[in-house]
Amino acid sequence: MPRISFSALRRLLLQGAIAAAVGGSVVVAPAFAQDKPEVIRIGSTAPGHLKFILAQQHGWWEKEFAKDGIKVELVTFNGGSEATTALATGAIEVTYTGNNPALRVAASGADVKLIGVSSYVKAGGSSIIVKTDSPLKTLQDLKGKKVAYLTGTVRHSNFSKALNSVGLTTSDIEGLNLPFEASGPALLRDDIDAIVETDSTAAKLVDTGEARVLYDTSTRPEWNVPNVISVNGAFAAKYPDLVKRLLKVDIEISRWADAHPDETIKTFVEATKSSEKSVRKTYSQGLFYQDPKLTDDAIAALKGEEKFMAGAGLLKGSIDYSKWVDKSFVDGAYTEVAAVQ
Repeated sequence: MPRISFSALRRLLLQGAIAAAVGGSVVVAPAFAQDKPEVIRIGSTAPGHLKFILAQQHGWWEKEFAKDGIKVELVTFNGGSEATTALATGAIEVTYTGNNPALRVAASGADVKLIGVSSYVKAGGSSIIVKTDSPLKTLQDLKGKKVAYLTGTVRHSNFSKALNSVGLTTSDIEGLNLPFEASGPALLRDDIDAIVETDSTAAKLVDTGEARVLYDTSTRPEWNVPNVISVNGAFAAKYPDLVKRLLKVDIEISRWADAHPDETIKTFVEATKSSEKSVRKTYSQGLFYQDPKLTDDAIAALKGEEKFMAGAGLLKGSIDYSKWVDKSFVDGAYTEVAAVQ
């Protein structure tokens, strides 16, 4: 038998490739267990996307990874840009955000991967609201007015599209970067003229009669683009099986939501303090459109949004979709889920 050096033997042991012939059979030394992280940090824009909120309530990810002694931390951020910056720097491993922040960080060249869809709701959208007694009646009336919206968000993009549809741009208005907690009271004090918010958030003032809808982007379903799930590239390369397992849980959550519509709406309304009436309108058929699969339609919508953002000055750089999009994790998750059904 040829002599094997200690270093070569150690290398073989690490690879789990030492074999000894015993009675005509081959016994292979087991491979060492893959290294695993102590914690997986999953982020979302506050108060959280629907599946993120449901996971908080039921502890689905915690239960899945507790089997391996891995802790799960659920972290919320004030805006999508904060969440994607944390992702790119490795402060978190996975995040659920709107499409605009995800597209911007991908265009920057950061090592992040698109691995799934957070939601792709064709109904609903953004509302531009004004006080009930406001003299403003049309989109054209917003020219030169003070309008509050969070910059870099999907609402920002939808507002830009709405203005463009009547020959205006965001340069034609005085934009104020304010969250609803500040913009709502400012509108009622007449400090600003209008707010751009999600339908369910805007409904907080509309339902009380304090505000009315000037423009509803749900009338333009072609503007809807999926919200997404992104992963830190280095984490995905090191722990591909963990990413796939995370998405398997995501699939379970999406199916649970459709099977329990009333409980899902109740949980979402309580967590987001949204208008139940508006939420039920958005999910009028009791379906929540949370399927994480990366379809050709979803990718095409993201490409269209990237093109719009670049033209509107909302994005710098360009995206290499062959590097950014990785369907292998979610496709593998679906294959494994189907195998046990």
